[in-house]
Amino acid sequence: RDYLHKLTTHLVKQYDVIAIEDLKTKNLQKNHHLAKSIANASWRMFRQMLEYKCEWYGKKIIAVDPKNTSRICSKCGY
Repeated sequence: RDYLHKLTTHLVKQYDVIAIEDLKTKNLQKNHHLAKSIANASWRMFRQMLEYKCEWYGKKIIAVDPKNTSRICSKCGY
């Protein structure tokens, strides 16, 4: 929890806009190979901390639809 607080505070202070994938962790936890790792990583708590700290500091957080986010860009090739 302490690490998450430090990390989210650092990110919010360093960036004016933060974009995150809008992952449905509940659906991801249905995969029994990933469930324990996802739960241990505290993804939901990380997102909640980012959201309220962005509000506190007047920064912007954008939740991006995860559909097609892992594809190669047709313009730049990355």
